[in-house]
Amino acid sequence: MSQETHPPAPAPRHALWSAIGWLRDLFLSVVLAIVLILFLYQPVKVEGTSMMPALEDQDRIFINKFVYKFGLGEIERLDTVVFWFPNDPSKSYIKRVIGLPGDRIEVRNGMVFLNGREMDESYVPREFRDGLTLGPLTVPEESYFVMGDHRSSSNDSRTWGPVHRRYIYGKAVFSYWPLERIGVVR
Repeated sequence: MSQETHPPAPAPRHALWSAIGWLRDLFLSVVLAIVLILFLYQPVKVEGTSMMPALEDQDRIFINKFVYKFGLGEIERLDTVVFWFPNDPSKSYIKRVIGLPGDRIEVRNGMVFLNGREMDESYVPREFRDGLTLGPLTVPEESYFVMGDHRSSSNDSRTWGPVHRRYIYGKAVFSYWPLERIGVVR
């Protein structure tokens, strides 16, 4: 009696399982991307010139929506934050945090004084300053005094007052477009 050996039959099941595995991986990647965008990072387009030179009109950035929402980080002075405009919550603004709750803010001829001392604002070029005078005022609890870096073209807390914490929903963290401006938002 001889034993016959047969060549291995093609494995259609293997091709099917491979395709299913590929689709599973694709599905999980899409779900992970959606979770990251909805809960952690969100792409945003900068509209306007109020944050020049740090951010220019039409720059594309990622904001971290997670850091402030779940108490993993505190809003700090000089953070660049994204918030719902208090006078029209259908609009988002992006500005730099200048004053924290309890801080005393005064602007004299365009120079910002924080708790009686002039701030070093090297991120604001001389040609972007204005001659505005304001205050002094004390930033209320749970609120932040925000300003654009391009002071002569910024609609900010100097006009409509401090922003309550509940309106702030993200921190600008990374610029990805245009490519020559790619990098961490400072």
